[in-house]
Amino acid sequence: MLILGRRPPRRFSSADSEPVSARRRAARKRSSLQSRGIAGKPFLFRLLDQLADAGLDRVVLCAGHRADDVAATVGTAYRSLRVEYSEEKAPLGTGGALRFALPLLRADPVLAMNGDSFCEVDFLSFRAAHAASGASATLVVREVEDPSRSGRVEFGEDGRIRRFVEKAPGNGRGWINAGVYLLGRAMLESIPERRAVSLEREIFPAWVGRGLCAFPTEGKFLDIGTPESYVAAQSFFP
Repeated sequence: MLILGRRPPRRFSSADSEPVSARRRAARKRSSLQSRGIAGKPFLFRLLDQLADAGLDRVVLCAGHRADDVAATVGTAYRSLRVEYSEEKAPLGTGGALRFALPLLRADPVLAMNGDSFCEVDFLSFRAAHAASGASATLVVREVEDPSRSGRVEFGEDGRIRRFVEKAPGNGRGWINAGVYLLGRAMLESIPERRAVSLEREIFPAWVGRGLCAFPTEGKFLDIGTPESYVAAQSFFP
């Protein structure tokens, strides 16, 4: 299990090119939202609670901004979870972070989650659907009233993803990427090393037609990627 967006005791470090300053500012903003409390508890703990409740026993946190703060707060264990860290010296994006953490990821497929969203998922059904489909990777998707901010995921009755439509306005309800994935080893090894890579904008579109599937869910969904959604999130958890 891996969560994208954090940081460190078992330390790796990346030797990477200098990131663009705008990327640094965006990373700092997301990290600030992720580390702040949601209804009295850090958002990261909400994700870890979800995994512990599902019976998982190990998680790797991909390192980002304020790594030492996260490690000091979480430590090497949280409830039933053994916690390990993959530390990036420079932002590598969601795809680059996965590729950098690959030496720590022993499972195939790897369960991965974004660190700035929460989605209720039946993990057993998710795993079974992925195995039955023979997919290279499976994305949890959630239908929302307005998918324009996130972009649409279009898929057929067989669950095969046909295309991603980036942040197109209008057109009513639609399915979005909910930030929970089962990723096969072949996909992970295809991610370029030692540079920033977006899983959502580069890797997933490149794998359309190569066994990329959707797993629809009606579970509760929350994105804290903006200050506005962070405020709304305060009433999301009981």
